[in-house]
Amino acid sequence: MRLNYKVFSYILLAGIISLGCGSADIISTPLENIDSSPLKVSDLTDQEKKNWGHLDLEKDTIPGMAVDRAYAEIIKNKKGKSVIVAVIDSGIDIDHEDLNDVIWTNKDEVPGNGKDDDNNGYVDDIHGWNFLGDAYDEQLEYVRILASGDTTNPRYNEAQALYESEYDKWLGRKTQYDQIAQVVKNADESLAKHFGKKDYTIEEVNGITSEDPSLQQAIQVAKNISANGGTLAEASEQLKEALEQINERLNFNLNKSFKGRKTGDDVDDLTETGYGNGNVKPVKKSESHGTHVAGIIAAERNNGLGANGVANNVEIMVIRTVPNGDEYDKDVALAIRYAVDNGAKVINGSFGKSFSPHADWVRDAIAYASDNDVVFVHAAGNDSNDIDVEPNFPDDNVDFVEISETYIRVGSLTSSYGSKMVSGFSNYGKNNVDVFAPGSSIYSTTPENEYDFKGGTSMAAPGVAGVAALIRSYYPKLTAAQVKQVILDSGLPLTTKVVVGGDASNVKPFAELSKTGKIVNAYNALILASKIK
Repeated sequence: MRLNYKVFSYILLAGIISLGCGSADIISTPLENIDSSPLKVSDLTDQEKKNWGHLDLEKDTIPGMAVDRAYAEIIKNKKGKSVIVAVIDSGIDIDHEDLNDVIWTNKDEVPGNGKDDDNNGYVDDIHGWNFLGDAYDEQLEYVRILASGDTTNPRYNEAQALYESEYDKWLGRKTQYDQIAQVVKNADESLAKHFGKKDYTIEEVNGITSEDPSLQQAIQVAKNISANGGTLAEASEQLKEALEQINERLNFNLNKSFKGRKTGDDVDDLTETGYGNGNVKPVKKSESHGTHVAGIIAAERNNGLGANGVANNVEIMVIRTVPNGDEYDKDVALAIRYAVDNGAKVINGSFGKSFSPHADWVRDAIAYASDNDVVFVHAAGNDSNDIDVEPNFPDDNVDFVEISETYIRVGSLTSSYGSKMVSGFSNYGKNNVDVFAPGSSIYSTTPENEYDFKGGTSMAAPGVAGVAALIRSYYPKLTAAQVKQVILDSGLPLTTKVVVGGDASNVKPFAELSKTGKIVNAYNALILASKIK
């Protein structure tokens, strides 16, 4: 799990502390080094910011996936086959204006009759399944290990050390953010009192002449925030959101006494199934992750609304499995099998964790997807780690021996081609990450007909799932294994040296960060797919 703090909050923190197509050849840009392809020197326009992941490195000097180019030059006059893409995630707002026409419906199930009409083991699973029931908040997996009291667990001591470190860190962060929020609040109140109104402008603030120390500090706080592109009101809102997430981390994710499970099943018994319900929607507006992921894959294209998904001809199967905390291995394993058994041809998994007591259950499910011709796309994780060394689950291998031919693990890119191209949060690994795709500041759907920018490998994976769906739609005779190989083979190979983990002192050739050393390219992928018999 990654807390999606907006970058502005960190800038704010630093500022206040200082106070106190077909037959054509595949077109790939030959990149020998960072200087061989032009760098984009101008800032992204508002439209580019919302669509950069669909742009093209060769044409736009932005490391997107060339989705728009693929539609313009390859797909435009073609009719594809409908593809079911399962999104294993948090709840999805299936009524969203940009998603409501792309949601999968189980035609073999009669809505609301309380019966398992299709005999698949799930009652009234009209648009998918909710393995969480009414639950939302959950512990992290290593906290569950500690809460169990089972000191024989081979990772118990590791979990204990991590818990102590993380709890202290988040407690300190809460204190720090509380202090910053108070500074901002005081500054806003002081300036509002001075002007006799709340909607003052920075120009008005700049015009103040006063010897009052408290007012002078308020002016400086407002100026610092304005210099970083914000207002005190915006800062207050972002700090409020950050503190909500910090408190959730302390009160739920790191709380050894918290019991989040509400489905009544035994999480250590994989044979106990059918728990949960058919309500796949979020339990609250802030449960937005799944809706955002679904939009990246399949938000209706060119309908005049907020965002375009990568793939058309998609039906999104909703499988609510990921809580506000770590998912359970049992839920993930059953979710993958549910997706496969109910017709999904692509599965997106934008989740992950460092501890997995039943990793074998999930691995068996990933192998089951592979054996049944389903592509499984998984986010690499957001810990800035080399996952060849630091484990991240689920995975598709045991000691680097792969059990699936259709699993794709995806790292995250920023919109800035060059040394800062890899997202600072993104995990990487020469053996365990396959490709990279756009994942920083991606614009997509959020609940209640809204849209927002979010970042994470969670946003990179669905972009690739969308490309997989495009290939399966327009070249349906290709197997899932062939689809994976097309995506890997058709990417743009870059040798650029990049900053890794957001650490300016850690610079590596991009080619060393994944198995392919490539960024995903939908245009090239469709060309290559057309050539496979």
